[in-house]
Amino acid sequence: MARWSTGTRVVEEVAWPFTRDPKPTASSLTSSTTSPHRWCRSVRLWRTDLQLSLSCDLEDVFCRWQALSNKSQHSISYTLSRSHSVIVEYTHDTNTDMFQIGRSTESMIDFVVTDTVGSGGSQGGGGGAGEGGGGGGQSAQSTISRYACRIMCERSAPYTARIYAAGFDSSKNIFLGERAAKWRTSDGLMDGLTTNGVLVMHPAGEFVSEPAPGVWREISVCGNVFALRETRSAQQRGKLVENESNTLQDGSLIDLCGATLLWRTPAGLRHTPTLKQLESLRQELNAARPQCPVGFNTLAFPSLAQREIVDKKQPWVYVNCGHVHGYHNWGYRKDKGPAGPGGTVPANTGERECPMCRRVGPYVPLWLGCEGGLYLDAGPPTHAFCPCGHVCSEKTVAGWSQIPLPHGTHAFHAACPFCGTWLTGEQGHIKLIFQGPVD
Repeated sequence: MARWSTGTRVVEEVAWPFTRDPKPTASSLTSSTTSPHRWCRSVRLWRTDLQLSLSCDLEDVFCRWQALSNKSQHSISYTLSRSHSVIVEYTHDTNTDMFQIGRSTESMIDFVVTDTVGSGGSQGGGGGAGEGGGGGGQSAQSTISRYACRIMCERSAPYTARIYAAGFDSSKNIFLGERAAKWRTSDGLMDGLTTNGVLVMHPAGEFVSEPAPGVWREISVCGNVFALRETRSAQQRGKLVENESNTLQDGSLIDLCGATLLWRTPAGLRHTPTLKQLESLRQELNAARPQCPVGFNTLAFPSLAQREIVDKKQPWVYVNCGHVHGYHNWGYRKDKGPAGPGGTVPANTGERECPMCRRVGPYVPLWLGCEGGLYLDAGPPTHAFCPCGHVCSEKTVAGWSQIPLPHGTHAFHAACPFCGTWLTGEQGHIKLIFQGPVD
């Protein structure tokens, strides 16, 4: 048997074989997204409330194959069991556009995302993993879905953007397998979650004025908001959060289980520095002629293009105190304890003792954060993240140090937004102490 339904009301029920009604009476749920730009796919869809329940006989399999193989028809297939599937079909909508995000390099993915492993062992949570020598390479086995999520944007003001889990593949289909979490909603429609989930956190206040972390939620295939599952890939969904939406706002974070994306609006970006302004800030720092308090040599931040090669004039910092020095290869702190066999000296711990205050800790080069979209303001770069040494404004380090980014199945850690390294220390950042020229 086949059943067409609008909500919970049966519109038509017929026996196989059957001919689909080309003009079904169904209300529409906008389920499409963005891409009016010439370099992005422009797919406009709206979701009908038509659901086709299939029983597993030969004619049913043929009709299901016919629905899924239609290259001009977008659809989502929910596999409930080996003998029962539900197909939700989508049709065109001229009021919205769609962006798709995922690991696949196929043409239907507008933004290709790969996961990285930071130097602290965390999977990259920011936009610039590897920047400034603070990140790692691509992970051996990615946990990001090939078709991770889709973002739908309205074409008219206020250009609202909404996020949905899962993206359409090259056949314009989304498949939720038998093991994926899926269910019928109270109005009789289908919904589900992807294997590793798409998590979203909206800021508790204004991202640029009062940066404060919100609560991490999971977004379903139909855009509903749920509390987190017990573990990342558990089959039991979290509780529905009815008073929250999938509408993105300035500062919303999107976690794809391996990479975390930051959503910025044009209004929010107006508060951030441009590349030209970042270069101006770098030149101002160098114009102050900071000096090493021990070697008295003048220090200089390298150009933004030279952010992976340590320069001989580059400033270094003791991250536990903030004193800025030039590079030196002495000051290693040795492990305390008895000498080894034959009176050998204990091995180095890798930490240094600051010659100014005698505090012991990591000693790392300083790098100016080069991605302006991660800044919360255009203030002077006076602070650095610990322990990676990325330098930016005080407001930026204070804001990001409060935000826990997902890691693994259920862990959360604050991380540097520029390289994804987990933050250490009481605050996760340090105020830099420069010494001016002595002349």
